Amino acid sequence: MKGGTFETVNRISEITKRDILDLFKNGVDIPDFWETQRVTYNYFGRLEEIEFLKRLYDLNNMLSLDSRFSDAESDIWQHTVNNDDYPFCWVFEDERFQLKNGSDEVYLKFICEIFHPTVRLEKGYWKEFLDETNRLLQNDGYEIYPAEKKSNRDVYGWRIFSPEEDKLFVPYSQRNQKLINGKKRLTIKRGARNQIYQLLEKHNNVHRETDETGLNYYITTRERVFSDIRQFYPPKCYNVQNQYVETENLQDFMYYSSPYCVIDAIEFFEKYNQDIDFETQVYTILRLNDLALKLDNGKIVSAYDGQIKNSTLVPIQEAGLKELLQEATKYYDEGNFRIAVEKLWDAFERLKTYYSPTLDKKESANKIVCDMSSNKDPYKILFENEFFELTAIGNNFRIRHHETTKTDIEDNRHYDYFYKRCLSLISVAIQYLDGGGML
Repeated sequence: MKGGTFETVNRISEITKRDILDLFKNGVDIPDFWETQRVTYNYFGRLEEIEFLKRLYDLNNMLSLDSRFSDAESDIWQHTVNNDDYPFCWVFEDERFQLKNGSDEVYLKFICEIFHPTVRLEKGYWKEFLDETNRLLQNDGYEIYPAEKKSNRDVYGWRIFSPEEDKLFVPYSQRNQKLINGKKRLTIKRGARNQIYQLLEKHNNVHRETDETGLNYYITTRERVFSDIRQFYPPKCYNVQNQYVETENLQDFMYYSSPYCVIDAIEFFEKYNQDIDFETQVYTILRLNDLALKLDNGKIVSAYDGQIKNSTLVPIQEAGLKELLQEATKYYDEGNFRIAVEKLWDAFERLKTYYSPTLDKKESANKIVCDMSSNKDPYKILFENEFFELTAIGNNFRIRHHETTKTDIEDNRHYDYFYKRCLSLISVAIQYLDGGGML
């Protein structure tokens, strides 16, 4: 941060961009029995090239590089359709499209659009190209991930890549130990447990694995789940003598174990599940049994949780803001409210500079307020006051641990209040960024 403004984040190296260009130019090798097969895939998928580019750029108001034409669309049509003399994948190196030397945000938005369900060729090799593109982007700290669904198909967004999160999945009971100890205990009645068990049994599939010697063997989802659980605690249940004993029986585990173990089992089954409706089925069971929980992105969370959803982060086209919001969410989930609030306040300050350097900080914040309020005075006053109040909280309380002259926050419940109040404003504001509030 310099002079009250935040620096643009540019992680994607020239090497990575060159590798991704080579990928779409030359194809990727995939296994084909005992050999490999080179396959190709057009970045514009099942669309025409101009049709694809118009989803991202206003070609009619972009410069033409051909003096015979007044705009980029006519220029591109002449050289890709009429004459077809532009080199394959020319767009990646055309300065007008800011893919070679522009911001990470522009580049990542372009990459995500390649794999949009409207664009991608479902019968083509788009998934192989997505995986390889992701592998390259992860070297520079980003990843493409399924952020939401349209017509039951994944719509991809980008986020900051956190490799440490992929090493070990921590289940609900372990992530929330502090909160569980300090709250009224969760109860899951027998009827709900039976419904959950029936759903998990339905998805207790058989998987083929290969051991270190190259021999194939078969393992069920249940066996995988119990193996994962043992990394944290021995799976136990109450027997007929009311003794809490170890078990390998899924039904007994679901019926007679701690309710938090039931939640863990749901999360681990999701980890190995391929059914795109599994999340919806879990939500239906929980809702029908008045359990205020839901399965979101592989984790059980409160149905009333104020956390920002992955799908809400998609429109943010500024990597620094997105990274801070991801970090705040991560620390809050871990029960580290102090760091979560600090990260969230940093995100709040960065949000106010979202339209910099085109606008200064004050004008940038004013534009956000105007967009949120649709320039209607009652709402404009409301949001202006909330921006002012949150700024005052950040100035008066010790949100950042290195600021020793501010009022200390000594109660986690106060941290929770600050977090949820700031999050409430941010989660609404980011939906209006870059014209997102226009209906």
